[in-house]
Amino acid sequence: MLLCRQEYLEGIVAEMIKILIVEDDPNIAKLMEATVAIGGYESELCDNGSEAFEKIEYGKYDLILLDVMLPDMSGFEIMRKRTNTDAPVIFITAKQELTDKVRGLRLGAEDYIVKPFEAMELLARIEVILRRVKRIERVYQYGNITVNVEEHICRADGEEVYLTPKEFDVLVFFIQHKDVAISRDRLLSAVWGFEYEGESRTIDIHIQQLRKKLNLKDKLVTIPKLGYRLESAKE
Repeated sequence: MLLCRQEYLEGIVAEMIKILIVEDDPNIAKLMEATVAIGGYESELCDNGSEAFEKIEYGKYDLILLDVMLPDMSGFEIMRKRTNTDAPVIFITAKQELTDKVRGLRLGAEDYIVKPFEAMELLARIEVILRRVKRIERVYQYGNITVNVEEHICRADGEEVYLTPKEFDVLVFFIQHKDVAISRDRLLSAVWGFEYEGESRTIDIHIQQLRKKLNLKDKLVTIPKLGYRLESAKE
């Protein structure tokens, strides 16, 4: 039986997001496992199609990273045969042909990433899909700050605080990755998307505004030559 860990978000108990990684190349599998861990997610590894199919059918996962080329059963075949889960799937493959991508998406995959890929890209795509399918916590409590994602409302000491859409998204991202050093590039990828072509200076401006509006000067700290970290609120 799979064991569930739980993370505690300042008074809110939420089941840890669990991701199944199906990849037969051990080096790529380790990279994916490390990337998922950076995002604060739990993962389980599998290196062949038959075992992956059993896990997908009878396990409980919030997202599946599924290699297309697998021993004894392809990722496409697994997607075609699965009947007992609605967990979103991201195909991971070395095949770059458009027909393969279209095939994967038509089988129900949420996304399709071609090897080799950057760890940040994979993490950003995971986060986008988890938000879209609402498998990420919708209400967060951080110290005196309450963030309701569905209503897009932030309150401090019960009073509503106006945040721009990007300030709101940046705050949510930091609360989701509390006590983790976040680089500017990773934040740009996760919040602004890979199509963003502006300067990373925009991150600093948004951080300054969050510190000012929510009195986070001593909590949203600068990591020299890297980025920022939101430290745990005192109980």
